Formats: sequence, structure tokens, C-alpha cells
Amino acid sequence: MSQEPTPKPEHEEEHGVALAPARPEVRPPPLYRVLLLNDDYTPMDFVVEVLRLFFGMNREKATQVMMHVHTRGRGVCGVFSREVAETKVSQVNDFSRSHQHPLLCTMEQA
Repeated sequence: MSQEPTPKPEHEEEHGVALAPARPEVRPPPLYRVLLLNDDYTPMDFVVEVLRLFFGMNREKATQVMMHVHTRGRGVCGVFSREVAETKVSQVNDFSRSHQHPLLCTMEQA
């Protein structure tokens, strides 16, 4: 006599292990350094003012960054998301041109 398995009630059926759906790996967006480049024509006071206006530095910090730019050829003003960095670069370059100074601001991936 063969014995057929007795069906289990519906609530007792065996199920596989429930797994949470895998989360996609999300990386934070890349950051960008905003740089000022030294030139032989822009007054130091103007560079300090740019650093205070556009990067929120106090006079002491702005003077330190300006001297770094002056002695080493370039200096970091801050690190931002791409959109913020692009905006800062554009604002500084427009402000410099409107005041007839060749000060150049650029950005690079951090």
C-alpha cells in the first residue's frame, strides 16, 4: 500500500526564504575643487574681496588663500558639488571681468 502524502493546510505550505530586494549601490556624486589662478595684474585686495564675497571666508582666511595663490600659482577656494562649483566659477569670472581684472577661476574633480 502506498501512502500518498497528505496535503498540508494552506498556511503550512513550505516557502523559500524571503529575501529583501537588493538595493542598488549608490555612490555620492563627485566633488569638485574650485581654484583661483595667479596672474600678474589682479590686485591682492581684489582677490581677498572675491574670496570673501563668493566663498564666505573671513579676511584672515581669504588673505591666507590669496597668498597661497600668489606664491604657488593656484589655490583651492572650496570643494563643492558640480553644479555649485560651476556656478561659483562663473560668478567669479563674470565679477572679475566686470571689474576689468584677468583673475581666472577654474574647477577640477576632487
